[in-house]
Amino acid sequence: MMNTHLINHTVTAVTSASQLLQEAEAYLRQYGSELAIADKEIAARLSQIASEIEATGTYTHTPEELAYGAKLAWRNSNRCIGRLFWDSLIVQDARSAQTAADVARAVFSHMEYATNGGKILPTITVFSPTLDPDKPRIRLWNDQLVRYAGYEREDGTVLGDPVSLELTRVCQGLGWRGRETAFDVLPLVVQLGQEPPEWFEIPVELVLEVPLTHPELPAIEQLGLRWYGVPFVSNMRLEIGGLHYTAAPFNGWYMGTEIGARNLADPFRYNMLPQVGALMGLDTSRESTLWRDRALVELNVAVLHSFKGKGVTIVDHHTASKQFSLFAERERQNGRIPTGRWSWLIPPLSPATTAVFHTRYEDLEQKPNYFYQKTPYGEQ
Repeated sequence: MMNTHLINHTVTAVTSASQLLQEAEAYLRQYGSELAIADKEIAARLSQIASEIEATGTYTHTPEELAYGAKLAWRNSNRCIGRLFWDSLIVQDARSAQTAADVARAVFSHMEYATNGGKILPTITVFSPTLDPDKPRIRLWNDQLVRYAGYEREDGTVLGDPVSLELTRVCQGLGWRGRETAFDVLPLVVQLGQEPPEWFEIPVELVLEVPLTHPELPAIEQLGLRWYGVPFVSNMRLEIGGLHYTAAPFNGWYMGTEIGARNLADPFRYNMLPQVGALMGLDTSRESTLWRDRALVELNVAVLHSFKGKGVTIVDHHTASKQFSLFAERERQNGRIPTGRWSWLIPPLSPATTAVFHTRYEDLEQKPNYFYQKTPYGEQ
């Protein structure tokens, strides 16, 4: 599982050949050290890279360098609680994609492969890089490959996901039309360089959705809630050895609280706690009844119950916390200091009952890593 709120905003564009070579060398030395590659081989590879940079101004990662760099970027993601599985990341190399249609095909292939009928596989698909992150060759406009549209009504309320209001308007401006339900899947929007963006309808068979039910509260089903099974993060920049992969969608699997305590519960998202509390017959007239807490727990029970019932990989926050503790211990055993941002590692439900709440980690930024990017359509 990868937390869908991952990393940071730092942009460190390489501005000279010497800087690029320094970044490349720092990564290649780590790559060689961790994979026990002979110093002579690394030196030869660095000489090759230096010649390539001198001739072209840039260089190309080998498939092996790309794959390990993507894994290290996950391992270095301080806001992600699911890093125990960093070395299992499956890397799909799509650097040869030339057109928006090529990109869409690779994205859809990723979705089918990673979804795997519900037995989710941690996967990343990497498209061609750039030296300047502000001048990407390829950008995906979606925050996540699967995201529900948001429609603003005349009375100011929102049908669907409020976080998607702006992108929904952008997609409509490009010609897309949804069914205007609470759970319309937005299209994939691809932009190549400075060319106009193109949108592609995501095939319905690629979107695994889970209707929510509850093992003891059948009334929950009356709410008609659902969520998509795989969190495909698609707005991050992957940086490896001075190269910036501005289109590199990746996925793990959900931690239940991401859906039950955030997406469906936040007042600025689907805001379902009042309705869940009412269905449970709770006294919502005053906060001291802790009706929000009780409703929140049962909404999270529904998420875990429904995903497991449909055979879709998911993890509860207690198990995820234990997995992170094991990750941290393995890092120490390998002579590395486990890093993390505490405020992002603690779950949004009952955090004090988990080990990460009582532990502090060094919030040290390391590369390779994943970084946030500016929203492209916000500047149009």
